Amino acid sequence: MRIALVILGLWVIACLGYPLWPIDPDEVRLDSMLAAPGPHAWLGYDDLGRGVWDRLLAGAVVSLQVALVAVTGSALIGIPVGLVSGYVGGAADHLVVRVIDVVLAFPGLLLAIALAGMLGPGVGNVMIALVAVGWVGFARLTRAQVLSLRERDHVLAARVLGTGTWRILVQHLLPLCAAPLIVEATFGIAVAVLSEAGLSYLGLGVQPPAASWGSMIRDGSRYLLVAPHYVLAPGVALCLVVLAVNLAGDALRDRLDVTLWRD
Repeated sequence: MRIALVILGLWVIACLGYPLWPIDPDEVRLDSMLAAPGPHAWLGYDDLGRGVWDRLLAGAVVSLQVALVAVTGSALIGIPVGLVSGYVGGAADHLVVRVIDVVLAFPGLLLAIALAGMLGPGVGNVMIALVAVGWVGFARLTRAQVLSLRERDHVLAARVLGTGTWRILVQHLLPLCAAPLIVEATFGIAVAVLSEAGLSYLGLGVQPPAASWGSMIRDGSRYLLVAPHYVLAPGVALCLVVLAVNLAGDALRDRLDVTLWRD
């Protein structure tokens, strides 16, 4: 857990301090094309003589931005939909369930690729595609939680006292759903980072000359035998960040699970 937090902390610090770093990810040095790591370039250079370390940091910023926007947007759409659907029930709930089933019938990444292809390449469209796919996870989880909580005594008491529906949803139900939703958001960050890298690898995400871990892996795969550092740097960074987020999510889930608490 500590190692995961250290990795996540370095990721966030590198992104927040990116404007202060003395780097230029788009500077071309033709005399350094595919040069190996050295004292002047920690991770070497790419096929255009651009510093891999510089572009790795730029890609980290893109990954964090996409992950935060995708998870926040998905939560802002999915949580209210799940709250209303689970509490109101009836035809509205039936419609929401059918929509969720239709979206979940397709693999998430495949649907994101289709949406990104329809919208066109670009990091903004990647965010829209990931939100369009990711909200169903929050909606389904929120709905399941509300279905198990809406007949609790405190909810029934609030209803008898004439409390409004939105107040019941926000004050009596949403706080009790917070723990699993926080864990869902944590795992959503890992999915968003991987999805952004995958879409950029396919050319549907970040466009040149901007840097992305996925596009760096795609471009570096052509020089794997002569410049392995070109692929290894973004590949290892991507694996470490996703693994750290998943480990942090597992630890957070165990921490918030009251059934695992001990006196």
